[in-house]
Amino acid sequence: MEKIKIGVFGAGRGVAIARNLKLMESCEIVALCDFHEGRRENGLKRLGEGVVGYDNFDAFLEHDMDAVILANYFHEHAPYAIKCFEKGIHVYSECISNSTMAEGVELIRAFEKSNSIYMLAENYPNMIFNREMKRICDGGTLGRILYAEGEYNHPGDPADASFKKTYNYFEQHWRNYCPRTYYVTHSLAPIMWATGATPRQLSAFSVYAPPTDPDCPTASYVADDVSVILTQNDDGSIFRFTGCAKFGAHHNFYRVCGTNGQIENPRGMGGRVMLRYNEWTKPEGACSSALYDANWNDPDEKFIRQSGHGGGDYLSARLFIECIQAGKQPEHPFDIYSAVTMSSVAILAHRSALDHGKSFEIPDFRQEEARKQYENDRLTPFYGTDGSEPNFPCCSHPDYKPTAQQIAKYHEVLGD
Repeated sequence: MEKIKIGVFGAGRGVAIARNLKLMESCEIVALCDFHEGRRENGLKRLGEGVVGYDNFDAFLEHDMDAVILANYFHEHAPYAIKCFEKGIHVYSECISNSTMAEGVELIRAFEKSNSIYMLAENYPNMIFNREMKRICDGGTLGRILYAEGEYNHPGDPADASFKKTYNYFEQHWRNYCPRTYYVTHSLAPIMWATGATPRQLSAFSVYAPPTDPDCPTASYVADDVSVILTQNDDGSIFRFTGCAKFGAHHNFYRVCGTNGQIENPRGMGGRVMLRYNEWTKPEGACSSALYDANWNDPDEKFIRQSGHGGGDYLSARLFIECIQAGKQPEHPFDIYSAVTMSSVAILAHRSALDHGKSFEIPDFRQEEARKQYENDRLTPFYGTDGSEPNFPCCSHPDYKPTAQQIAKYHEVLGD
């Protein structure tokens, strides 16, 4: 059978994804595009012989390929996905799918004119404990789902020079301007997947906690440490979740509660899950409380275990290839409509936090009426690689900025 030819845009995260695809006999990595020469050359070495390098995306798209991994800057996926759609190329897009509401409209309109398969490259639903939560929810023993929680909590050492040099390596980098609500799919997608629910109304609040150390090496204009988002969903349930937070100790936590029971992954306990029922609602033969290790039960367990993000990188990439082979779009929450919904949550939740928790309706971009409402909404907190400047505040305190001393320390850490 002819192999699926895949191009990679973004030599950092993109190469990590590509190396999972290289484990699949049905795939072949054929090209790599990155505007940064050093990163591109390093990526080509990691991918091995036979991969062609490009520094221009349009030239890259002329290479003979079936699909593209979009792993460029976090906030700039949509325009490149649209170029892929126009050429009938399948898209595997790192989160988020769009960084403005107008981009969400444009992305879906272009998708609906194409024959491309689009999948959000969101890997956290495929972590072992989240797969187990999905299995239990699908089994129906929790009853009607009423409530779910998701926390992606990722504090970091502000003095970590290696992180800054790898992930945050110039002053106008997107990480220095990313509102706390925007990096939302790692907390939201797993509970959407487990429950099948889609957010329709939201409200959010942020906690402002600027660094107090005058020598803190930072160029970040975001001084919020956590944003908490509450949604009412299409099935009447409620979600409570964070964006990328930094409070307490590092953890990824999820909980789903129904009328009959609940399941969660206790913080700090690896891949274990806690499944609980009331005595009067527990299934026949079940315990009212069970703490246990989830199992993969997957023929590719060897590859899963050596994959990044708790196995999620391999499983998500495999799902994308399966969709291409079957000629069908991925299901909720990996499809394009779910992706744009999550991006809308990210964007509108920040607006809510800036406006004291104001409630926002989350648009359904399947409807042209909703698209028209947002087709010119280009508010963004980010700098663009084209030199465009932010036109919207990135912090709940819009006047906040790091001190000149903190910025100088940041450049010192980078070795500038």
